[in-house]
Amino acid sequence: MMDGTEASRLTGGPDYRPLDEAGLRPYLAGLPAIRDALGGDPAGWHVTEVGDGNLNLVFIVRGSAGGLVVKQALPYVRLVGDSWPLPLDRAWFEWHALSEQARHVPHLLPKLHHFDPAMALMVMEWLTPHIILRKGMIAGTRYPRLAGHMAEFLAQTLFKTSDLHAPAAEKKAKMAPFCGNTALCKITEDLVFTDPYRIAKLNRWTTPQLDGLAAQFRADAAAKVAAQELKWAFLTRAEALVHGDLHTGSIMVTETDSRAIDPEFAFYGPMGFDIGALLANFFLAYFAQGGHATPADDRSDYRSWLLVQVEAIWSGFEKRFLELWRAEARGDAFEAGLFADADGALALDAHRKATMARLFRDTVGFAGAKMVRRILGLAHVADLETIADPDRRAACETQALRLARAFLVERDRFTGPADLRHAAETIYREG
Repeated sequence: MMDGTEASRLTGGPDYRPLDEAGLRPYLAGLPAIRDALGGDPAGWHVTEVGDGNLNLVFIVRGSAGGLVVKQALPYVRLVGDSWPLPLDRAWFEWHALSEQARHVPHLLPKLHHFDPAMALMVMEWLTPHIILRKGMIAGTRYPRLAGHMAEFLAQTLFKTSDLHAPAAEKKAKMAPFCGNTALCKITEDLVFTDPYRIAKLNRWTTPQLDGLAAQFRADAAAKVAAQELKWAFLTRAEALVHGDLHTGSIMVTETDSRAIDPEFAFYGPMGFDIGALLANFFLAYFAQGGHATPADDRSDYRSWLLVQVEAIWSGFEKRFLELWRAEARGDAFEAGLFADADGALALDAHRKATMARLFRDTVGFAGAKMVRRILGLAHVADLETIADPDRRAACETQALRLARAFLVERDRFTGPADLRHAAETIYREG
C-alpha cells in the first residue's frame, strides 16, 4: 500500500495534461477494456463535459455499447482559478476512498473501471437516469428510499472503518495514506470552521441584506468557540473513514436508487462530520422552500417531507450502527471477552447508547457549522442561490442561520431528531 508521500509522488507528473473533449477520445481508445465498454468507433463517441462542481473536469462519454463517466483533477480549484493551486493527488484519495467504501456498500456507489495516477483521472459507471439529489430537491421531488439508503451508507462505511470493527493494525494501515490528504482537509478547516467567523477574502453572502448578520457571527464569541471546538475534533478524532464532503450535491438518485459520489475530501475523522454535513443540507433545503414556493404550491408538504428525511436518516443510521456493533464488533475497541457476563453486557449496552448520544451531539454541531459556511463562506448551495429575489433569499438564509447558531452553541439541548425538527419548524413559523 502506498503512503501519502508515494500518493503525491505518483499522482500527476510530466505526462499530466488536462483533457478536453477532443483529447479524451484517443486517450480512452488506448484503454482496451474501456474501448470495449463504450463500443463502436471512437470517432463516433459522444463526449460532453458536465462538470459543474468546484474542483474538477467531468465528462460523460457515450458509445454504441454504453456510457462511462471520466473525472480528472485539475491542478487548481476550478471555482476560483489557477490563483488557488491544489495537488492532483486528491484523485488518488478519491479512488481509494471509493475502493474502500465499495468493500462495504458497493450498491450505493458508482462502479469503478479505471484509475490513471499520472493523469489524475478515473473512469467510472455513468449513473443514468440518476440526477443530482440537490436538483431533485429544488424541484420538490420525493425519493422514498433515499433515507434508508443514506442511513445504510453511513452506518456501514463509518462502523466498518472504525476500531469497533477493524483490528488496530489494519485500521492504522488503511488510515496512514489518508493522512496525506492535507490540502483538502485544510480547505475544510478554513472554509467550514474559521473563515465565516472572520474577515476572509473568499467569503461572500447576500449583501447588503446579510451584512449585519455576517458581522454578528464575526463578533459571536460563543459561536467561535463552538466552531473551533468542532475544528479540534475534526483535526484530532480519527474515528473512521469519512467521506468528507457528503452533501446533496454528492448523491445521485432515482426514485429507487441512491449513490454517493465524490469522496475526494476523504480522511479518517469524526463520524459526526459526515452525518452532520448531510443533515445540514436538508435543513438548508427546508428553509429554501420559502423561496421556491408559488401560488399553486406553498411547498409546506415538501418542507415536512424534508424534515421526515432528517429523522429517518438519523434513526435508520443509529439502528443500523448499533446492529453492526452488536453483531460485527471484531475490532480492538471494547474487547468482547471483557463483557461476557451479565453485568458486563448491561454496562456495554449502556455505553453504546451513551456513544450514540455523543455522536448525535457531534452531528448537530457539525450540521450547524456546515450551514453557516454555506451562507457566509465561499461555496454556497443552489437551493438558496437559485432564489432570484435577494430579499426573499436573504429571509430564507436568515432563518437557516438562526437554526445553525442554535446547533453550534446549544447542541447539548438537542437529544434526538424530533428536537431538530421542532427547532426548525419553530424558526420557520416565527419568520
